[in-house]
Amino acid sequence: MNIKKLSTIVATAAFGLSIGLSTGSALAQASFAAPPQIPYGAPISTEAAKKAAAAAIAEAQKNKWKMAVAIVDTGGHLIYFERMQDTQTGSVDLAIEKARTSALFRRPTKLFQDAVAGGGEGLRLLRLTGAIPIDGGIPLIQDGKLVGAVGVSGGSGDQDGHTAMAGAAGLK
Repeated sequence: MNIKKLSTIVATAAFGLSIGLSTGSALAQASFAAPPQIPYGAPISTEAAKKAAAAAIAEAQKNKWKMAVAIVDTGGHLIYFERMQDTQTGSVDLAIEKARTSALFRRPTKLFQDAVAGGGEGLRLLRLTGAIPIDGGIPLIQDGKLVGAVGVSGGSGDQDGHTAMAGAAGLK
């Protein structure tokens, strides 16, 4: 599955999220969407976690980005981690936190980032325990069930998100 198609699935059908807003002041006054109704599946296996991480690393290498990649299970517990040579050390914890946020809240961390950027009620997310509002965390779905999440850090938010999407697509 290509990254663009997975991005569309993640943002719409897979999660059934509908913030129903465009941009500007409407976003600032909106509430964060209810949790998606994705059932939990069996936690991701070590082999599947390595496969997702390998896809993310391959995408980072293709783009000459230095990234840290974390794969967690449904409870946000680390299953697999890899840091590319010369990736900033600060990205280690960020990658794990992005994956954990995505798994625990069953949604991409980009949704948190966008809600905070919108201001208003979205700023309450800054105090939400266990949630990091930075792009780069993507839930891992197998057979319609959440099995874990991938978190990526090391580049810009867009680069991290793109690389995480590649990791999620590599699981298919």
